[in-house]
Amino acid sequence: MDDVLSTARAREIADAVTAQRDRLRDACSAAGRAEREVELLPVTKFFPASDVQILYRLGFRHFGEARAQEAAAKVEAFAELEPGADVRWHMIGRLQRKKASGIARWASSVQSVDSSKLVTALERGVQSALERGDRVSDLSIYLQVSLDQDEQRGGAPPSELEALGEQVAGAKGLRLAGLMCVPPLSAVPEEAFAELGAIHERFVARFPSAVELSAGMSGDAEIAVRHGSTCVRVGTALLGLRTITSP
Repeated sequence: MDDVLSTARAREIADAVTAQRDRLRDACSAAGRAEREVELLPVTKFFPASDVQILYRLGFRHFGEARAQEAAAKVEAFAELEPGADVRWHMIGRLQRKKASGIARWASSVQSVDSSKLVTALERGVQSALERGDRVSDLSIYLQVSLDQDEQRGGAPPSELEALGEQVAGAKGLRLAGLMCVPPLSAVPEEAFAELGAIHERFVARFPSAVELSAGMSGDAEIAVRHGSTCVRVGTALLGLRTITSP
């Protein structure tokens, strides 16, 4: 028996995983899409590495984090629990330029890029990480789209996406993956995701390889999938309320 999966916490998470996988399958079916087109990304912010280990044993290989310092410690803690595990960590939260160098050591992608200065900082960080041997591959970049220009929530206005995309496409060590969005709190989800889907279509027309669209969370996954999301970020529905703050 797998001791990691025999605990009450593991059974709780396993039940939630089954429910969310069923939900995503139904959402894809309703949207006329294949289930393989949409990734279920567990958001493990404020949850311990032991929960990440449970998710890993349940088949997950990609994990989303939102705070640089917490994530760096959790990456190390998880590596001690599962030595040699081949996993990918995705930075989905707002990122300060001064944290770019550290992020470049462990992140597979940054999904919250919204400024030229941040692109430059990440390019430098990745180059340093490659030279030190801290990473061996390019860093995938998602440009965060703002639908309401709320500076507190981050994101670039749609009018700036093409210029940012060109900068990322020309940067060494960066790979333009696609777009990410957190809809405005006051938005009607159907309208917001429809607008986002149209923005993404235009973006892909300009950057054909930027096919990824990270959109949708626990409360609006079905709508996001209907409008083209390729990555649904789910935290609470998988792991419960966030009450733990240590790695």
